Amino acid sequence: MTTTPKQDGAVLEATRTEMRRPPLYKVLLLNDDFTPMDFVVIVLQKYFGMNRERATQVMLQVHREGMGTCGVFTKDVASTKVEQVVSYARQHQHPLACVMEETE
Repeated sequence: MTTTPKQDGAVLEATRTEMRRPPLYKVLLLNDDFTPMDFVVIVLQKYFGMNRERATQVMLQVHREGMGTCGVFTKDVASTKVEQVVSYARQHQHPLACVMEETE
């Protein structure tokens, strides 16, 4: 709550400012026919803190459904993770695509 003095004659009133949560963004990996499954598992463990079992589940979702959710983050964090994943994939000559989309 912030207090903003308003002067109505001699009366000061406090006003309430509501804080909204920032919008959240899903980070998604997209399937391709070239990136090895083991590399995708490594990316999920390295950049999203998943254990091997969870990373394997997400990798299989990407493989079967065309995309998989890596996590939900604020815009800045999501953007950074997308950049890190894409950069890491390119360093290893893989076309792995990582994108973000705003949650509903």
